[in-house]
Amino acid sequence: MADPLSGIPLASIRVFEAAARLRSFTRAAEELGMTQAAVSWQIKALEGRLGQSLFRRLPREVQPTEAGERLSSAATEAVTLLRRAISDLTEADEQILSITTLATLASQWLAPHLGAFQLANPGLAVRLDTNPALLDLSREGFDVGIRSGHGDWPGLESQLFMPSIFTPLCSPAMAERLNLREPCDLLEAPRIGMEKEWAEWFAAAGLSDGRRPAIRLTADYQVLEVAAALGDQGVALGSPILFAREIKAGLLVRPFPQTVSFHTGYYLVWPEGRRRSPKIRRFREWLMSVADADPAVIEARAES
Repeated sequence: MADPLSGIPLASIRVFEAAARLRSFTRAAEELGMTQAAVSWQIKALEGRLGQSLFRRLPREVQPTEAGERLSSAATEAVTLLRRAISDLTEADEQILSITTLATLASQWLAPHLGAFQLANPGLAVRLDTNPALLDLSREGFDVGIRSGHGDWPGLESQLFMPSIFTPLCSPAMAERLNLREPCDLLEAPRIGMEKEWAEWFAAAGLSDGRRPAIRLTADYQVLEVAAALGDQGVALGSPILFAREIKAGLLVRPFPQTVSFHTGYYLVWPEGRRRSPKIRRFREWLMSVADADPAVIEARAES
């Protein structure tokens, strides 16, 4: 049986994949550093070899035909796999580790530890991003991500390294002012955070009397809510792991032992098939060793 790829240049597949993904010959040309005419010629040549149309030419864009959609899916997967393989084999790629993570985890836990990783890997620079969205790591140029959830993200492999638990945190002055003795004392306290999350904590503490939390402030990032608690603005739900330094220094107190989890934990994630990348392997092993040695993580694992 003849090879169906025989006679079809790889360059044509690469041009087709970009045009189908971007829905534009012009944008494909810009991405590939070609002229629009060259892209159009490559597509026409590919259509001629296949004997069928791959695009519907519209005034402002192109849309793949049914055949084009089928080929687009396979072409995108193939090009992505090739990019990953070449990336893993490229020495320059091994000189930079790009990490996308959560802002609070980055500032409160990861960044203070990264110096040790860089000392152990002097030839590897680290680029840290705190975009809250779960990005397409390969397309956005990231090697790994750190996210909270349940570990089941399509196209990604994951490894749990830290539990995610939350508990009330406040300044010592606020704890004294509110005379916090029992969890029920928080029912009338000024609280920081989302109503739903506080309701779950009250339920975990055995309080389900239906009273709505008196929320004083909410923020996009946990670190901002806990910063408000540090400023005597109220009581926030925060991670005893991520704010272990502040608790140890006496800047924050944890008035009650009850905790609540909103998801399984924090995961290191990377694109499928890149487990053996040397820099990803080194970072994964280092991250696990740091988490395993962290007293706050050890305590949280016992609590969760």
